[in-house]
Amino acid sequence: MSIHSTARIHPSSVVADTAIVGARCSVGPFCTIGADVELAEDCELVSHVVVDGHTRLGSGNKIFPFTAVGVPPQDLKYQGEPTQVEIGDRNVIREYVTISRGTKGGGGITRLGSDCLVMAYAHIGHDSQVGSHCILANGATLAGHVTIEDYATLGALSAAHQFCRIGRYAFVGGGSIIIQDVLPFSLTSAKRDAHAFGLNRVGLQRRGFSQEQMRDLHHAYKTLRGAKLNTTQAVEKLKAEEVSSDEVRYLIDFIESSTRGILK
Repeated sequence: MSIHSTARIHPSSVVADTAIVGARCSVGPFCTIGADVELAEDCELVSHVVVDGHTRLGSGNKIFPFTAVGVPPQDLKYQGEPTQVEIGDRNVIREYVTISRGTKGGGGITRLGSDCLVMAYAHIGHDSQVGSHCILANGATLAGHVTIEDYATLGALSAAHQFCRIGRYAFVGGGSIIIQDVLPFSLTSAKRDAHAFGLNRVGLQRRGFSQEQMRDLHHAYKTLRGAKLNTTQAVEKLKAEEVSSDEVRYLIDFIESSTRGILK
């Protein structure tokens, strides 16, 4: 066991002999830390937290009661391989969240970036890749192999199908069922079938996007939603315009690299 001298471990918690607990960490009552777990400095496990498997937490993470991190994936093909979970810095992970470790067939690692808020009862399935500055609201569910890019938000009780991608700065409304890729910068929601309503204007303004960036993205979305153009035609039109905006180029690349299709 490697526990830094400044770490505080409640006597009711169980820490495996080979676990690493960094400086100024706080492990509250009734937590369990597995043999291959590493906590960097300043992490706090409030109480009743399980961290298992080959799991590494960066610095300054706070995990609330009854959360399970690094537990075996909910995949019948999993045979106990030493797969991993990697979590960045300064995340807040609320009550009853589950984060499964990866599978051999899916790349072997589940990732959560830095500065994310993962609200109560959310689930990050095996081999999913979640970027930084993301928000997963209460009960948001990621099936295996989902990719969530930086600054994306998933509303409460939303669910993403396996292998879907949700682009940067996208906002997915509560209760949405995502079965195709969600466009970057979009406001996407569902009453029956999920679809993109348009640009996530409020979110982009809050993140400091300039008027020029907003104008370029508005034009791109107007082109994509044009009634007389399918997605391929709209993308070709945007490329022909030789738009200089980095955001529009990224939007085009995202669409062209999609394997599941996009929500339009």
